[in-house]
Amino acid sequence: MPSVGTAIHMTALDGIVTVNSLFTLAVFIGLSSDPRDPSNTLIEQEDSAYCTPGPSVVEDLVAFHVYSFSSFLFSSLVALALKQGIRLTRTPSYHPAEILARVNSTLLRAGMLVSAVGSVSGCVFLMLALVNVVQIKLGTPACGSYHTLAAVVPLVIFVPVGLVIYVVTVLYAFTR
Repeated sequence: MPSVGTAIHMTALDGIVTVNSLFTLAVFIGLSSDPRDPSNTLIEQEDSAYCTPGPSVVEDLVAFHVYSFSSFLFSSLVALALKQGIRLTRTPSYHPAEILARVNSTLLRAGMLVSAVGSVSGCVFLMLALVNVVQIKLGTPACGSYHTLAAVVPLVIFVPVGLVIYVVTVLYAFTR
């Protein structure tokens, strides 16, 4: 049964696309550096054997950037398709602040949920890529460097907490 799509849906979809675009830019900036460049690290020479990450960290860095990019791109494409679907089914409204469209609410909710899953997975992969960047630049967490731990600990606390808040909000919106 069709229901009404409003400006709120369009604004939410715009927000998803905007945030995904910013994160995609971060992914490209991360990919532009050469992690194998010896001048690309701040690890002290005397600690380099113990603190320097292995080649798997560099491989994971690139892989996580690619996974993150593809997740954000997927999420943005789904959100843009939903926006286009709402625009195609738009009906005239007497309220200028409201965009009325006859859309299938189940399809709209499912699409927004799928888009949110893409954004969440993109954030997780970007966080993992950033942990690898920290290891390459400052040393592995096992090395015990204050700077490494000061960079990694907030990252692995704040990003998951933010994602939990986002997921709870999306699930709440999904049930309404």
